[in-house]
Amino acid sequence: MSTAHGTTTPPGVPGPRPWSADPYSDALVTGRGPLFLRRTDGWLLPLEVERWCARADAVDLTVLGRCEGTVLDVGCGPGRLVAELAARGRPALGIDVSEAAVAHTARLGGQALWRSVFEPLPGEGRWDTALLLDGNVGIGGDPAALLRRMAQLLTPGGLLIVETLADVDVDERVSVHIVRVADPRSTAGPAFPWARLGTPALLRHAASAGWHREGQWSAGGRSFVALRNRDGRDGPDDRDDRDDREDRDDRNSRSTSSAAEPPNSTAVINSQRARKPSPESPVANR
Repeated sequence: MSTAHGTTTPPGVPGPRPWSADPYSDALVTGRGPLFLRRTDGWLLPLEVERWCARADAVDLTVLGRCEGTVLDVGCGPGRLVAELAARGRPALGIDVSEAAVAHTARLGGQALWRSVFEPLPGEGRWDTALLLDGNVGIGGDPAALLRRMAQLLTPGGLLIVETLADVDVDERVSVHIVRVADPRSTAGPAFPWARLGTPALLRHAASAGWHREGQWSAGGRSFVALRNRDGRDGPDDRDDRDDREDRDDRNSRSTSSAAEPPNSTAVINSQRARKPSPESPVANR
């Protein structure tokens, strides 16, 4: 998941960064909680710090097995997924607004950038796969805006894999704080907007934004949806249209095929490497 004192922010970004708050940074150092998101009415959402700081588990691996080409992990947290992708030889970059999370990802051997998804990013419009896992569909508290941003980052026909709340139809916008303990009197970092979505709500937002559902599945008590952006390859609902397109002349068929070809993966990732770590660049080259 993608949050110390707000005085530490990437260049050009005003205001506090809640996921850079001391409770979250400290939890990443120790690799354990307890840590919660606390809503203004006192409701608490436990954060799975231990799982995030561990190696990618069996459920994670089923998700990573669906990834295509270059992968952007949005809200990479301590980097278990980026590190696993790197170990598999798949070009991948994590982004996170927590400096501690980016540093942790680098220690695991993954590449990561200290940046918000809503800031300029390397390779915009050229990523083959993007991940919004561990609740990160809630980033910014506006799922529609986040889905639009993801479409800008992906190549035409790119794949977006989103984790949703399991077995519930929730579509919630909230203001939350990060806290260490369940005591409602405990000190909290700055409030920030967040969202919580079940699969039905995500599919409604995705359809409005022009995404096509590629598939959905559950594993280990977690739920996932795979989406294709509007300019992309066919989903299950588009097969009749695909059959019609196959009847077009060879020239149009060649043009359509060419437009969907992925970028050179090595070139995309090499453009993100830096001579030395800095808040402006990936930190993984050691």
